[in-house]
Amino acid sequence: MAYSDQTMPASKQKEEMIHLCSYVAGKPVHSSKKLEVINPYDNTIVGTVSITGREHVEEAVSAALNGYQPMSRYERFSVLDKARHLLAERREEFAHLITAESGLCIRESMYETGRSSDVLHFAAIEALHDDGEIFSCDISPNGKARKIFTVREPLSLIVAITPFNHPLNQVVHKLAPAIAAGAPLILKPSEKTPLTAIKFAEVLYEAGLPPYMLSVLLGETSEVAEPLVRHPKAELVSFTGSVAIGKHIAGIAGYKKLVLELGGNAPLIIMDDADLDTAVYLAAEGAFRNSGQRCTAVKRILVSEAILDAFTEKFTEKAAEYTCGDPSDPETRVGTVIDEPAAMYLEDVMNKAVAQGARVLLGGNRHGALIEPTVISNVPRDAQMVVQESFGPLAPILSFKDIDDAINLANSTSFGLSSGVVTNQMDVALRFVRELKTGTVNINEVPGYRIEKSPFGGRKDSGLGVKEGVIEAIKSFTFVKTFSLPWG
Repeated sequence: MAYSDQTMPASKQKEEMIHLCSYVAGKPVHSSKKLEVINPYDNTIVGTVSITGREHVEEAVSAALNGYQPMSRYERFSVLDKARHLLAERREEFAHLITAESGLCIRESMYETGRSSDVLHFAAIEALHDDGEIFSCDISPNGKARKIFTVREPLSLIVAITPFNHPLNQVVHKLAPAIAAGAPLILKPSEKTPLTAIKFAEVLYEAGLPPYMLSVLLGETSEVAEPLVRHPKAELVSFTGSVAIGKHIAGIAGYKKLVLELGGNAPLIIMDDADLDTAVYLAAEGAFRNSGQRCTAVKRILVSEAILDAFTEKFTEKAAEYTCGDPSDPETRVGTVIDEPAAMYLEDVMNKAVAQGARVLLGGNRHGALIEPTVISNVPRDAQMVVQESFGPLAPILSFKDIDDAINLANSTSFGLSSGVVTNQMDVALRFVRELKTGTVNINEVPGYRIEKSPFGGRKDSGLGVKEGVIEAIKSFTFVKTFSLPWG
């Protein structure tokens, strides 16, 4: 596998440090307390953000509730559509910022900006759609000549907390549906990648979003995140992140709606009839894209014993094509993970698997926050790296005997987000669709495949079963009002 070391190329110009503020209803918060955002590749300071406190939480809540004026559908559409155009114009600027603060390679950051534009596009379309249903009441002997109608009305206040691994797209997936629904939102982005979130909030303000519709707060957990989650005026908390924090939120949120999108441990199941080239490509893309830092990334490659040797050989050759190194280099395919402690954890679970009998066939080396795309065979079923979520470019290979064994192995962890199956047999595919305990089952595709408006979410420790995606998020951010009229 190719690897470029961490010596910064002479041709690379140092990015100018940026200084941003948190926002309370469109007003910048100037504070002496600053958070420094560090580039995980070269450990330089990318920028700073002003820190907010508990008093700013109350200001943001008050601004959302007291300043609220309903936006028409066209006004919501216009803001989202203009934001989409502004983001497209600044695509490279956003991509370079994502790479600088997260360590994702530039090609992944460019891809993320495109996905985010899709979210804005689909949300703008949904803002124009009529919603609700009509029920005639004369459909039974007990009925009347009336009609019952439903409409959706926006929640009064949403709290959204986003993770580091998609600094732009995760944020847009919270904000765009909220705007489409007409619901005010307070965003708390990850402290590891806040710059992209704040820059995007500025784009929304520029696109005409009324200030009361959005605040962006960054600060200590006890001063910002927990007060927001506990706040009695917040009607919903939408969180994407770790299982531990998600369950903590569920324990302290109180009487409100929760949308929790937590971890994943997605299997790619390769049956003995699979096209090997397809299987190898999907395994590599699923395991190594985005530095393996996707909740839907391939975390376990489950291969039929009948084709294990042939697959392993071809996959190891394919994985060697995924060069890692300087994330800003267009030729790099795998950048860093989010920070050095995360890379050290991956190194540790890999070493534990080796101690149990696993074999590293490719990669396995760490350089600061950069960990090489790694192929590991003979991985025990009880190894930590496959029982728990390994959030990085590790590709453990496990074998199974038959379809029953494959289903049991795939379902054996506490997660249930996404899965992929490679087969050309319809009956086999449908059995996996029925019996895999995951929110998504993709046939002949990576576990994470979706479009930005389709339902997305998991079960077990991957979430409460409440779906996201543009359409489902809009539903979550609204409540259904029912009324009837005496004209049938």
